[in-house]
Amino acid sequence: MSKKYETLAADIIEQVGGKENINTAYHCQTRLRFKLKDESSAHDEVLKNMDGVAGVIRNAGVYQVVIGTHVADVFEEVEKLAGLDQKEAADAPEEKKGALNTVIDFVASVFQPVIPALSGAGMVKAVLALLVVFHVITNDSQTYILLNMFADAVFYFLPVMLAYTEAKKLKCNQILAAATALILLHPTWTGMVAAQEAVNFFEIIPFQLVNYGNSVIPIILIVFVQSYLERWLNKVMPKSVNLVFVPMLVLIIMGTLSFSVIGPLGNIVGQYLATVFNFLAENAAWAPAVLVGGLLPVMVMFGIHNGIAPLGVMQMANLGYDSIFGPGCVCSNMAQASAGAVVAFREKKAKEKQLATAGSITAFMGITEPLLYGVNLPKKYPLYASMVGGACGGLYAGLTHTHRFATGSSGLPAVLLYIGDNTMTFFYNILISIVIACVVSAVLTWILASAFEKKAASKTVTETNTNTNTNTSSSQEPTPVLSMNQEKPENEVVLATTPGSILPLNTAPDEAFASGMLGQGAVIRPSKGEVVAPFDGKVSVFFPTKHAIGLTSQDGIEVLVHVGVNTVELNGKYFDAKVSQGDVVRKGQTLLNFDVDQIAKAGYPTETMVLVTNTPDFKSVNVVENPTFN
Repeated sequence: MSKKYETLAADIIEQVGGKENINTAYHCQTRLRFKLKDESSAHDEVLKNMDGVAGVIRNAGVYQVVIGTHVADVFEEVEKLAGLDQKEAADAPEEKKGALNTVIDFVASVFQPVIPALSGAGMVKAVLALLVVFHVITNDSQTYILLNMFADAVFYFLPVMLAYTEAKKLKCNQILAAATALILLHPTWTGMVAAQEAVNFFEIIPFQLVNYGNSVIPIILIVFVQSYLERWLNKVMPKSVNLVFVPMLVLIIMGTLSFSVIGPLGNIVGQYLATVFNFLAENAAWAPAVLVGGLLPVMVMFGIHNGIAPLGVMQMANLGYDSIFGPGCVCSNMAQASAGAVVAFREKKAKEKQLATAGSITAFMGITEPLLYGVNLPKKYPLYASMVGGACGGLYAGLTHTHRFATGSSGLPAVLLYIGDNTMTFFYNILISIVIACVVSAVLTWILASAFEKKAASKTVTETNTNTNTNTSSSQEPTPVLSMNQEKPENEVVLATTPGSILPLNTAPDEAFASGMLGQGAVIRPSKGEVVAPFDGKVSVFFPTKHAIGLTSQDGIEVLVHVGVNTVELNGKYFDAKVSQGDVVRKGQTLLNFDVDQIAKAGYPTETMVLVTNTPDFKSVNVVENPTFN
């Protein structure tokens, strides 16, 4: 099924340093997540410029490649080509993290795997509400009771699912953890709680009468303690009998502790949380929605949202609704989608227009990472506009006490989650909130686009004029080497960057270049170790190892000049940079000197590849016939 992503997967593996550099790999809804042996071996800019890759993030020891909603298909090929398996993932060394990252990682690992079940149950609740609103069924019909059971089962048995995912994170027996959770939910216990008669274990240990259905905090504390108990028992118990006696002792000890100490303690914590939620709802209902609506993109960039989203789940478990995360989240997502749509409408470059269009569509469905990392964050002004728009939408949602009655996605379909309590008020209010977020975001994006783009163009012209008399130029005017057909009266050209013989790209001594997967271009066999600017433009990328430099012309041509093959291994030796990343350069200006003879003696090919990395933006990219540059 994912065979069509085999080439993309192979390219990604190569650019993260090869399969030998990968400790583990996994994926979330939109991103491939790698734990690499050496992150410095990964090529961020090359990955960002790949078709099919929306962005690259380095965060807390995890190297993330943003793909989109089809990430599972890409991961299937990555897993196969890199030779990964679950055992390697389990045995891989853990990265050291700060306290905050550790907490967020723990919370995310516990809650994220159960999101599909919660989303499914939430949508069942939404459908059920619609059926009642449109008088298809009644509240006392068997159909209503059964559909409600389908959804409620997920929330009632939430402790079992959380026990399983937490045990997986803590690397203890998942089935034993689930069994402990099932003890808490057994009908015998719920009957005792309902009867409200004192329960004493062995007539000595009092069990607190607490109903653990729909609860969250108690089972998290219980499994945390159980993980340590289980490890200790496995350590001290003879291997010949631990298969029988460890599970027995875990169930007896944890069952006793759960009903007498840990469970009641967790229930108290949950009650305090409910008190906080109620206080916010009554005294500062606007605050959570405004903060989440305005700051969610920043939270996503740093992974903080994974630690905040579960608060909504906890609030729903305690109060039956979520006003902490849901309203602000959907406003933020719709604001980002609107900003991306404006960028797509204004954008002239084919690749960026396509990326913004596709990203905004998926954002309207609740998946914002491709748009955030591929468009809004790099351009900045759509991000600023969407944060203001999300905050404005969140403010209205908060002031009107809007909340959702089920957990689910945070795209346009999520509006159905706001139908409940036998009223459509929350549904109408979330629609108004979304309209506010979208309109504010779109208008600001349009206004800021003109200002930002004009400022960027002005800065480029000013810097170019300033540097006219200070640039060092090559002794000879370079010759055209590549021609881009733009279906205009005059085609754009790229001048040669290095003196020497100019050859077709398929003669490159490396398949990645020769195949054109990184863009069309040409090969120069250097007669002199010098790289000059092929046009007026800017240094967009300069690798620390100095062996490759990325340039962007004033007309939007993106060129990568790569000196030699595998010369990254020289770590800058034999290279002398004359410019830095971000510098504005003039056509013919010397950018880099390199020692051809020493590089060849070190055993590396010296052919220099000149690639147009945004090849899809042009109808064709051709090598100019019989060029000479000596």
